[in-house]
Parts: sequence; structure tokens; C-alpha cells
Amino acid sequence: MGIGEPAHPDVAEVLISAERIQARVKELAAEIARDAAGQDLHLVVVLRGGVILAADLVRELPPPVSMDFIAISSYGSETRSSGVVRIVKDLEDTVEGRYVVVVEDIVDTGLTLNYLTNLLRDRGVAALEVCALLDKPTARRVPAEVRYVGFTVPEAFVVGYGLDYKQRYRGLPFVGTLRPEVQESPAPPGVPPRL
Repeated sequence: MGIGEPAHPDVAEVLISAERIQARVKELAAEIARDAAGQDLHLVVVLRGGVILAADLVRELPPPVSMDFIAISSYGSETRSSGVVRIVKDLEDTVEGRYVVVVEDIVDTGLTLNYLTNLLRDRGVAALEVCALLDKPTARRVPAEVRYVGFTVPEAFVVGYGLDYKQRYRGLPFVGTLRPEVQESPAPPGVPPRL
């Protein structure tokens, strides 16, 4: 299967192959390990989309590495950010005095990331960086600094490798776009909003 060829019946086009993602994750882990050498490295994983990237990253990072999870929502059930940011699940561990790397699936408007980085700085981190699988700078509404970027993507709604549409497609090993008719279908009963 080549780039662009659908690998799932709902996928219109594969933008980033599983092989490219895995190679880039290894590079990102090496960059983070170099920069955080000798520090108390702590990953703050943004649920739900950041989980797959974080799982692959932590296996590539030299120990010790700790991680915690936070859920922040700005999407609701739509494909575009609502602009309203709220904490759905807060961190369990303290970040004070730690070298923190926020792990995100995608940075687009910057609203969620801006909110989260301000929150973590207020909690006294020693250092704060951001690692995102995808960056969509054309969608920015506020400035957002992402030190470790996997790939820059165009203005399109993408799924796979943690990114969902109505809680589906997170487990795809690649990043792709959905066929238009799929995006128009209703969510299955009981499916919560995108987080």
C-alpha cells in the first residue's frame, strides 16, 4: 500500500504512513532525551488523542520517565474547535520542579494548548515543552509554541494514530482523511463528544 491509497473503507487518502510515523517518533524521542538529559522528565499526556503517541514515545525514551494524563476539551462533537476550553480530567501528580513535555495529537487553533501551558506554568514546572504528532499552523487563532513536531499537515480534518472522528479511527496506524459521506453520518448511540 502506497501513500494516498485508502487502507480503510472510510478513508479517502492516507497522508502519513505508519512507517513514516514510527520513524519520526524515534527521532522525536531522541530529541527529547537529548534536551531533557539529567532532568526529571515527566510527560503530560493530553487525552484522548495523545495516548498513542505517548505510548510509542515512552518506549523509545531512556528511563526514568514518568507520565500523567489530563483531558481538556475544546471540540464538542464537531470537526472544528468551539473555542471554549474546559478541564475534563485533571492531573494526579504534581508538575512542580519537573521537566514537563506535553504530548498532544494535534495542535491547530492553539486555544487548548495555550490554556494548558499557562496552567502548567502556574503550577511551577521547571521547564515546559510541547510534543505534537501533527501541527496545523494555518488554523492558529492564538500563538502556540511546539518544540517537537512530528509532521505539519494542511487544513483538512484528519484521523488515525490517536485522532478521531466521533470516537472512531483512533487506532488506525496512519494519518488520513475521511471520505466526505462518512463525516456526514451520525455518531453511534452513546458516543461522547471528542476530547
